[in-house]
Amino acid sequence: MKSEIVLIRHGITTGNIRRLYYGSTDVPLAEKGIQKIKENKEEGLYPSSPDAEYYTSGMLRTEQTLQLIYGDKPHEKISALRELDFGDFEMKTYEELNSRPEYRDWCNTCEDGTPPPNGEGIKDFNKRVWGGFQELKTKHELLMLKLRNREKKAMSICICHGGVICAILNSIWPEKYSDNFYQWIPDPGHGYILRLEDGAIMGYEKF
Repeated sequence: MKSEIVLIRHGITTGNIRRLYYGSTDVPLAEKGIQKIKENKEEGLYPSSPDAEYYTSGMLRTEQTLQLIYGDKPHEKISALRELDFGDFEMKTYEELNSRPEYRDWCNTCEDGTPPPNGEGIKDFNKRVWGGFQELKTKHELLMLKLRNREKKAMSICICHGGVICAILNSIWPEKYSDNFYQWIPDPGHGYILRLEDGAIMGYEKF
């Protein structure tokens, strides 16, 4: 049985516009983000299915994005798919942080797993996100079982975050962007369709 898991990054926020470090701060979509999501929807960008099930990370920006694209759909929240917590660096720009020794120390060691002060290290983040994705995949497999004899395509749609999508795809295909895994991050309001066959992830399509 073929099926799809859709991962969509939330729309543009003031954090994106101001180029802030932000992840755990529950910021809303910016007006620019709202308008862009509406434009994307009018252009038919977003995958859909009458039998789809919906998920968010539970953060305001993902809830708003889901509502704008799909309306008031019943959905579940998977908190493990929340964005990275930047701790003391939350809601600050590079320019605001660059003179701080603790920030420069973190930049030199963050890829080894060192967390920002009072924040979350990348290795812990990846582990948390992978657990959240396995939860999503398990729920998707239950949907597949429910639809197996109805000749309908199972589709699970999850609105989450750029860093989360990057962590998931880099875990599945680590060799794809081994030199710079951040290339997995889609633009706000865009994402990936993961294509599965009998529960195994076989490929993806970016949109």
